[in-house]
Amino acid sequence: MFEKILIANRGEIALRIQRACREMGIKTVVVHSEADREAKYVKLADESVCIGPAPSAKSYLHVPAIIAAAEVTDAQAIHPGYGFLSENADFAERVEESGFVFIGPRPDTIRQMGDKVAAKNAMIEAGVPCVPGSEGALPDDGEEIIRIAARIGYPVIIKAAGGGGGRGMRVVHTEAALLNAVDMTRTEAGAAFGNPTVYMEKYLQLPRHIEIQVLADEYGNAIYLGERDCSMQRRHQKIIEEAPAPGITDEERQRIGEACAEACRRIGYRGAGTFEFLYENGEFYFIEMNTRVQVEHPVTEMITGIDIVQEQIRIAAGEKLRYTQDDVKLSGHAIECRINAEDPFTFVPSPGKIDGYHPAGGPGIRIDSHIYQGYTVPPNYDSMVGKVIAYGDTRDQALARMRIALSEMAISGIKTNIPLHQELLLDSAFIRGGTSIHYLEERLAQKKEH
Repeated sequence: MFEKILIANRGEIALRIQRACREMGIKTVVVHSEADREAKYVKLADESVCIGPAPSAKSYLHVPAIIAAAEVTDAQAIHPGYGFLSENADFAERVEESGFVFIGPRPDTIRQMGDKVAAKNAMIEAGVPCVPGSEGALPDDGEEIIRIAARIGYPVIIKAAGGGGGRGMRVVHTEAALLNAVDMTRTEAGAAFGNPTVYMEKYLQLPRHIEIQVLADEYGNAIYLGERDCSMQRRHQKIIEEAPAPGITDEERQRIGEACAEACRRIGYRGAGTFEFLYENGEFYFIEMNTRVQVEHPVTEMITGIDIVQEQIRIAAGEKLRYTQDDVKLSGHAIECRINAEDPFTFVPSPGKIDGYHPAGGPGIRIDSHIYQGYTVPPNYDSMVGKVIAYGDTRDQALARMRIALSEMAISGIKTNIPLHQELLLDSAFIRGGTSIHYLEERLAQKKEH
């Protein structure tokens, strides 16, 4: 097992990884920007290294500085968390070439899954159901593009092969708008991702976002840890996640979970990962694979009792999976609300000093957050400042506990989206379960009109 791990991230995930390491008796090195010098996880680390000024490009995305920090502190492995460099195959390669262990999949796997076309082809070969679409990248021939769209059936969505985070995609409802949309998406993709390749898929009207959590080791063992519903989204960014997903049957879970585990074995996957699907009318359609730990991993931990971050570390250290599929038992229900430093209804970021903070508590409540009273939320990074996770024996109990937790939680000095969460937890459609990925945006649009 590793003696010292460098955490190449910030915010709540840096603290989460640090907690896993401390429980395992592993020393931690935290790298940080000048803006994060006063962060809790920096103070709690065994060692910390400032790697640059506030802008991410000069700190958390600055690969030479991160490698140098690992060298001077004699760390053995680097955990990238999520975001930043976590799905950057070149970074993973550089880590390994420099003599460190990258806590995640192999660089070639990250590269393959990061290219949406290559990932989809790999899933089709592995028997994972995919959204009907172009078989690979769209050609240059306009007439052929029109034929492909006619075969799939409108509406279709044009997507950048190297896209992510909801960027580089365009919905097309008619043939007349098709070729212009393809050209615009290619131009956007080239500018944003350095890769103008685009592909086409059937655009599902009212899908849910269902994802399967997997763990796999380098010895060909792979398991799935059930599913999560992450359909409550705004601009393709998740706001509330829960596990298990309302309305998914045991048979559906087993069928799609086994397909994902088999895909891991086929592509030689190593570490924690998530298969993301659109789900409509009882059918799953693969959209992408995230080759890292996800923001919403706690809801899966709550219903399985398995520490996903610790398992990532064990797998990276060369250990065999400690669990078989028969060991995975889903129990109860968990819901997570992402707490963002932003206006709850205009979504304008709200950085600044937190002059009052009272975290929630009570039975079944878990808070993953790096903030404290007196902490200043910097304006340079993502607005998420924490997550409230509520666990209950039933979904109704988890919802009730979450409502209580949010009513008790107090953060002053900045605005947060807690009032939005409180509204959604009383929303009749959400309480019933099974809302589509478009539900929140449609609800917000209606509210604006009134």
